[in-house]
Amino acid sequence: MTISEEIRQRLQTRFAPELLAVVDESEGHRGHAGWREGGETHFRVRIRAAELGPMSRLARHRAVHGALGPGLMARLHALALEADG
Repeated sequence: MTISEEIRQRLQTRFAPELLAVVDESEGHRGHAGWREGGETHFRVRIRAAELGPMSRLARHRAVHGALGPGLMARLHALALEADG
């Protein structure tokens, strides 16, 4: 399973979002810090889920990071997150 698929699966399972887009932007960071051959280092996630609606921006980010877990977060170099309810 790719990291993209793992991100998608964990967020889908945890939040049952109305909208979920996981984009691997690694190629755009080739040669930069954290980039590695094969990509899967830099991601953009757009998620809309009812549970996230009443949360502050910081709480949304914490909830998403928590759903991904420390093991998966440690394998990412960058995660751009757009989350709302």
